[in-house]
Amino acid sequence: MKETSHDLLANTPSGRANALLKVMTERGYVPEAFIDTFTHTMEVEWDPANGARVVARAWTDPEFRELLLRDGTAACQQFGYTGMQGEYIVALENTPTLQNVIVCSLCSCTAWPVLGLPPEWYKSFEFRARLVREGADVLRELGEDLPDDVVVKVWDTTAESRYMVLPVRPAGTDDWSEEELAALITKDVLIGVARPRAVDLPRGTEGV
Repeated sequence: MKETSHDLLANTPSGRANALLKVMTERGYVPEAFIDTFTHTMEVEWDPANGARVVARAWTDPEFRELLLRDGTAACQQFGYTGMQGEYIVALENTPTLQNVIVCSLCSCTAWPVLGLPPEWYKSFEFRARLVREGADVLRELGEDLPDDVVVKVWDTTAESRYMVLPVRPAGTDDWSEEELAALITKDVLIGVARPRAVDLPRGTEGV
């Protein structure tokens, strides 16, 4: 029997997923509006801007910084950043000579509530395979050319660790507000493949 386009579609991963969803919905296993609610969470609530706010607070509040480094989950909970993949948040503190970078060698886990969903390159086999062996080279290819005296330390996400990087506060930002500081922090900075620089964003453009 000749396969139709419908048959071919059903044999794809997305086709099988949709078929499974259809059956589960028909049997009442999927609560009403669950898909819409989860989609909204992924697209709106899981946002690297959340992690940026956490970093900015740590840069300006020594007590909060101490809490973040001691119990990242509790610190993020103060902002309401909790839930799936946010149960075991660990903050990794960079120094002028230490650059922490996170990876998930098995899949693509990150601390979704504060980093958002992982970028495509983070999920690639090449990034996961090379980072441990060639950390500085991989960062250079991603646009961050570190000085020779900076050590790259790689942290592998596990079931009980969801990392975020606390970068070094850029020089010349002593009088910046939390909102201005947060505008310097991107998803790449929170993963550790980039460092924030005050020259990247002129004063007064925060929130743009």
